[in-house]
Amino acid sequence: MAVKFSIEGVEGLPEITKGADLAALIVDGVLLEDGDILVITSKVVSKAEGRTVEAADREQAISDETVRVVATRTFEGGATRIVENRQGIIGAAAGVDASNAPEGTVLLLPVDPDASARALATGLRALTGAHVGVILSDTLGRPWREGQTDLAIGAAGVHVFDDLRGSTDASGKPLAVTMPCVADELAGAAELVKGKSSGVPVAVVRGLGHLVGDLDLPGARSIQRPAERDLFRLGADEAYNEGYRDGFDESQAEGPLTSA
Repeated sequence: MAVKFSIEGVEGLPEITKGADLAALIVDGVLLEDGDILVITSKVVSKAEGRTVEAADREQAISDETVRVVATRTFEGGATRIVENRQGIIGAAAGVDASNAPEGTVLLLPVDPDASARALATGLRALTGAHVGVILSDTLGRPWREGQTDLAIGAAGVHVFDDLRGSTDASGKPLAVTMPCVADELAGAAELVKGKSSGVPVAVVRGLGHLVGDLDLPGARSIQRPAERDLFRLGADEAYNEGYRDGFDESQAEGPLTSA
C-alpha cells in the first residue's frame, strides 16, 4: 500500500531573536499531533541561540569555522571554498551565511545541531504531549550536481535512515546496501513549502509517524561519512597537490642518486 503523507508550512512566526523560545512560538502557530515531524530551518535556531556575529570580513568568519579545506576554486572577484566545519559538515563557506542577517553580521550554524534539535523536540513534547520528531535543515550543494537542496544537519526523536538491508525488493531480491537517508529526503521535501524568501522557516510533516522514536536515537551526525570510508575526501586539485608533495618528500628521503 502506498504511503501518503503531507507537508505544511507553519506561517505567522515572528522574526527570531536571541533568547527566543522557539518551541513555544511553534506551538502557538500549529496544533501538533503524535507522529508529526518538524523540519526547521537551522538559521532560526542560530538566531535564537545567539549565533549572530559581527563580521566585517565574511571570509575571516569562514576561516574561523573551518577545520579542513576540501577544495578551493578561484573566480574573478573571489573564491569558493568547500570545507569541513566545526560540526563536521562539508559544504561551501563552512555554513557561514550573510543572508537574512543584520548588516555587518553573519550567522553561524548551531554549535551542536543534534543537541539543538533534541532541546527543541524535548520542549515541543513537554508543551503538547505529542510524540514528535525534529529535523534541522540547511541548504547545501552536492558533488557532481548543479543547484542546491536542503539537507538534515541536526535531528532528534526521528530515525534518520530507513534501513532496508536484509529485506527484499518487489522482485524478492535481497537488499544488501539500501538505506535511504529519510532525514535528508524530508529536509529537501519540506523546503518546497518553506522556500527561501517566504518567511516560513518551519514545516510539519504528517503521516510518517513510523519514523518518530526516542530522543536518544542517532542524530544527523551519524549521516556524515567517516573519513576512512570517504572515497572523495579532497577536491581534484588538492588531491593532486597532496600526492605530488608526498611523492616529492619520499624521493627526497631516499637521498640524491650517485653514480659509480
